[in-house]
Amino acid sequence: MGVYNKLLEVQVKLKAPKSQYNSFGKYNYRNCEDILEAAKPHLNSVNAVILLSDSVELVGERYYVKATATFIDCEDPTQSVCVTASAREEYSKKGMDASQVTGTASSYARKYALNGLLDIPGQLPGLNEYTKAT
Repeated sequence: MGVYNKLLEVQVKLKAPKSQYNSFGKYNYRNCEDILEAAKPHLNSVNAVILLSDSVELVGERYYVKATATFIDCEDPTQSVCVTASAREEYSKKGMDASQVTGTASSYARKYALNGLLDIPGQLPGLNEYTKAT
C-alpha cells in the first residue's frame, strides 16, 4: 500500500470529536492533541507516523509561525506527504510573555496543518456545519 492509500485510510477512519469547550465563546472545538490522539490507532494500523515541526518567519513587520504536518510511511520513509499552515503572532497578549504568544500561534498553526493533512474541516467557532459542494 502506498503513502497516499495509507493517508486515505487514516482520513476515512479518523473521528476527532470536538471534546474541548470554550465557555467565553460558548463553542466546542478540538485541539492538536485531540487530533493526534484520535489518529494514533489508525496510524499504527497502516504503519505510518505524523511528525510536526515549526519555523518562525518574518513577513513585513509581523512574525508568523509556519507549522508543517508530515505523514510518513514507516515501510518506506522516503514516501511522505506534507501540509503547512501559518498563524500570525499577536504583538502582545495580556497576561502572556513572548514565548507564550509564540506557543499559541504554534498550536493554532499545527492544528490547521493537521486539519489539512487529515481532511478535517477547519470549522470556525459559531458555524454549524462544513458543507462540501457536490
